[in-house]
Amino acid sequence: MNAEPLLVIGILTAIFVGYNIGGSTTGPAFGPAVGANVITKLMAAALMSVFFFVGAITIGPAVVDTLGRELVTDTSVFTMRSNVAVLFFIGGALFVGNYTGVPASTSMTAVGAIAALGFATGELNWDVLGEIVVWWIVAPIVGFWVAGMVGRYFYPRLNAWVAIEEKQGGRPMVTVDRSSLVPRLQFGAGADRREITGALIVVAIGCLMGFSSGTSNIANAIAPIYGTGDVDMVTLILIGSAAVAVGCFTIARRTLDTLGNDITNLPLTAAIVVAVISSGIVVGLSSIGIPASFVVIATMSIIGLGWGRATRTTTLSGVRAGEETRVSVGALTAEEEGERSPKIGEEEPEDIPKASDLFDPSTTARVILMQNVVPAISTIGAYLTFRFVPIFGF
Repeated sequence: MNAEPLLVIGILTAIFVGYNIGGSTTGPAFGPAVGANVITKLMAAALMSVFFFVGAITIGPAVVDTLGRELVTDTSVFTMRSNVAVLFFIGGALFVGNYTGVPASTSMTAVGAIAALGFATGELNWDVLGEIVVWWIVAPIVGFWVAGMVGRYFYPRLNAWVAIEEKQGGRPMVTVDRSSLVPRLQFGAGADRREITGALIVVAIGCLMGFSSGTSNIANAIAPIYGTGDVDMVTLILIGSAAVAVGCFTIARRTLDTLGNDITNLPLTAAIVVAVISSGIVVGLSSIGIPASFVVIATMSIIGLGWGRATRTTTLSGVRAGEETRVSVGALTAEEEGERSPKIGEEEPEDIPKASDLFDPSTTARVILMQNVVPAISTIGAYLTFRFVPIFGF
């Protein structure tokens, strides 16, 4: 097969990867806002598409230039044929995650496929890979425990301070009024200043995460093709960003449901906590040059917050002095009704929902399983292909 058909196949494969990036990254960025009924899925997709592109066209080119230069010691292994295979495994593995409704890490999946190419050819830089993997292990653990501690010890106080309630059913808190020539934001009836401020904060942080995704994830879709020198950078960024937008408006609906509703019920205060923690970790990792897996970090932050709120300890009333009994229960109490948030030990048992109402262990297990399976599919599949399929000539 000559170069031109391979280039067309490569671009189509890059589009497929971009489509799945849109599906896997929209949920972690805007799942909390959608789950708290602040914005609609349509608005989340639109915001993700715009801010992804802004990140891709501004900071993204630097990431595209550097991707593939450090993970492998000899960049000559990136032939058009091997690039098509790498992109195929990245896109295929991400599609598996998106189809099951679980957002997988694009960075882990892409690095896994590229590392497999380097390992199969003996050109893998183990030091660089080791540093990346260590941070990938540490960052989600930090996100889980920080969110868990907030949920266990500080959430009621934060909720009382923020004084934001989840809008159950009906119209989302933030909508777009298109009745006039210039569209403008419209806030739900009865929303006070604190609620509006909180809504804008959680949406703004989602936009920041979308921007961060664009700065790094655009490279996962187009860097191998750009390395051949056959297509210029801007053209590839436009193609990749358009493909991401399609994924945001279509398959991302599954991951928005999973991250916003199925793992844990997130009131708006909880959505803000998750967004602040996960975006803070992502920005910190990006600042030191580590490709941040914000899908995993955000997911573990959501899980950590749900776990922390579900395992708060309360003292049952009605027991004799000196016979205090402590049980694990759900953390959410009167704060959802706008009352004073109780301290640990002050809750009334009849006011406390079941832990399963706040934290779904079965969905959590599915998410964690798939977020390990998807990168493994990409890595193992790519290695076996490059190692044993003769057409690649390695």
